[in-house]
Amino acid sequence: MNLERYNRIQQVLKSRQPDLTLCLEEVHKPNNVSAIIRSADATGVHKIHAVWPDPKMRTLSHTSAGARNWVDVETHENIDDAVATLKSENMQILATHLSDSAVDYRDVDYTKPTAILLGGEKHGISKHALSLADQDIIIPMVGMVQSLNVSVASALILYEAQRQRQMAGYYDREQSALSDEVIHRTLFERGHPVLAKVAKRKGLSYPPLDELGQIDAPESWWAEMQRR
Repeated sequence: MNLERYNRIQQVLKSRQPDLTLCLEEVHKPNNVSAIIRSADATGVHKIHAVWPDPKMRTLSHTSAGARNWVDVETHENIDDAVATLKSENMQILATHLSDSAVDYRDVDYTKPTAILLGGEKHGISKHALSLADQDIIIPMVGMVQSLNVSVASALILYEAQRQRQMAGYYDREQSALSDEVIHRTLFERGHPVLAKVAKRKGLSYPPLDELGQIDAPESWWAEMQRR
């Protein structure tokens, strides 16, 4: 890993927003999932949550490798488990849904820990999922069509969240809000992907990196890496 890439990864990690996320309820079209993950990465989201009852969907083999490398995806078998996880992190749950109580998505305070709930392409958010949300939000529309593609909707909302958080200085912190463990794992896996795969397969921990992003490991670690 060259120094420029090492510094770039560090800068990206410093701006990550671990208390801003998306929750996808059975969004299944590959192009939509890929686009949503790209928008999440672009706005500093570190992890998204996905409810995919079908085990085949949970492999994520269909998503964009580039964006997927930078955004963690935590999968859940049902919406109750997903929302329980989000609420355990004290997140407000916002559902994209047109209802009598819905508010303009721009009127929400996204500087609070926030999870945005998005429904699948065919049926949208389920009634049960809506009952678990804290607030319905809408994107105002003046045309004949009354809904946007799920990936477009997620991008609009995330960029409003980014705007508010940028104004509040959330992206300009001197230290990342991520844990040291997550930062080290990400730096190692993204900076040294081939060696990371070998180490993971062998059950070896990732050694430290020096100030230039190079591996600072004892000879015993290298010997284990080379052993067949």
